[in-house]
Amino acid sequence: MAQRGTTVLRWLACLLWCGCPLWLGGAAGWAAGSLVVTVGGVAPGGAIPQRYASCVPAPAGHVTQGPDVSPAIRWTAGPSGTASYAIIMHDPDVPSVFTDANREGRTIPERLPRVEFYHWILVDIPAATRGLPEAADSNGVVPQGKAPGPTRYGVRGVNDFSPGAHGGYDGPCPPWNDARAHHYHFTVYALDVAHLATSGTVTGPVALRAMQGHILAAGEVVGVYTLDADVAKRLGIR
Repeated sequence: MAQRGTTVLRWLACLLWCGCPLWLGGAAGWAAGSLVVTVGGVAPGGAIPQRYASCVPAPAGHVTQGPDVSPAIRWTAGPSGTASYAIIMHDPDVPSVFTDANREGRTIPERLPRVEFYHWILVDIPAATRGLPEAADSNGVVPQGKAPGPTRYGVRGVNDFSPGAHGGYDGPCPPWNDARAHHYHFTVYALDVAHLATSGTVTGPVALRAMQGHILAAGEVVGVYTLDADVAKRLGIR
């Protein structure tokens, strides 16, 4: 979800890493084990620092462009047979209707149905890799999006920001008038293939479908972000 242009939104995620096997939903299937994942500056269930957001509060006009730096992320080794890793960051709290998004005098109701929004897709990460440093996949907003495709860390997919094909990481940028806190899931998958069988644009759903039957383990950290001052106050976020 993104707020750039007028079509994109996002938010932060708050959820705890679970040390038990994970049901990874729909096409992704069942993971047989767990990875311990850590995200720099993001405690499980805690707020995502503004450094990692693409939109931040502004003294006037509600929001302004943020640093949009990708956070450092690390994970424990996958089980025997791990041939690659994949990182997917998504927000399940994006409004299904944008009619009232970022409009003065309006509020997006907390109970409005929500949809998935993908912020980061990085696949085919070499099996010897145990993490990425800060700014590895983004060091600022690129107006038409970072180029998807091979990088030194893996293959960049395309996130849900628009306009253009936005590769790599783009951080939280939820509507400033959303009454719901957004939860950002940083999920790492250990896979039994070195290269996912994909063609064309590698979006979040495309990557998850390609992972089906290949997930050996997974783990995640969930962080929270909001641009709504009332929600931030309620959650104790400064």
